[in-house]
Amino acid sequence: MSRGFVKEDDQEEAPIIPPRAALPNGVTNYVTPNGLQELKTELKQLAEEQSNLGIKDDQERRRAIAVITAKMNQLKERLASARLLDPKDQPKDEVRFGATVKLKNKTSNLVQEFQIVGVDEANIKKQKIAFVAPLVSAIIGAKVNENVSFNLGGEVRELEILSIMY
Repeated sequence: MSRGFVKEDDQEEAPIIPPRAALPNGVTNYVTPNGLQELKTELKQLAEEQSNLGIKDDQERRRAIAVITAKMNQLKERLASARLLDPKDQPKDEVRFGATVKLKNKTSNLVQEFQIVGVDEANIKKQKIAFVAPLVSAIIGAKVNENVSFNLGGEVRELEILSIMY
């Protein structure tokens, strides 16, 4: 159709949907039982939000539905690719997915504690770090009292594993 027959106000700009947390290509989407439940709950909330839209304006309503639908599609892809790893099934004596790890920076004596989780569950405010984070790669497989080196921006940090809990 010729542009001469199209009203300018009819041209809706596609909404920008922020992507979910990055999962590197070819990496399995591991999730904890809690992480899987959070994904399912989020999908349910989006479905409820979509069915309870109180928007009267047709253009705003279409836009809101498009945003919610896109978020639901991204979430469904993550759920379809999710591989549940229960921390209870991990070896208790070494750092693995699902572990809560306490470690000490040998230089600064700073002690940190965090849980290793899936990319969608990661939240630094809740001391949850994604299994794809460089710090996790450095400590995976380590045991209590073991020292590991972690390279951060050209600076090598020596870390001591203080405890591992599942």
